[in-house]
Amino acid sequence: VQLQASGGGLVQAGGSLRLSCAASGRTFSDYFMAWFRQAPGKEREFVASITGSGDKTVYADSVKGRFTISRDNAKTTVSLQMNGLTPEDTAVYYCAARRTVLTRYNYWGQGTQVTVSS
Repeated sequence: VQLQASGGGLVQAGGSLRLSCAASGRTFSDYFMAWFRQAPGKEREFVASITGSGDKTVYADSVKGRFTISRDNAKTTVSLQMNGLTPEDTAVYYCAARRTVLTRYNYWGQGTQVTVSS
């Protein structure tokens, strides 16, 4: 499956952004989808995930209550609504896909930069 992330940008602290990831190539609903991020000088970290049907979501503690992951299987897209952004959310955000919980995320988008100014 091919993934293309978009929607990043520069926003002031307290603002919002919505990231989108368009998928193509396979049956989208077969895949667990997730967002990860990598800040400068730091390792990539998990942000949020969603099951193929969209019925279950998981969030990192650092974004719980501020970010919302969702998907539209008809449009083969997954989104990340980010509210209450802080400078600590500054990172390159990546969407990722995997077939089952037993496998690693092995499909990755190219990343989109999110910069939050104080």
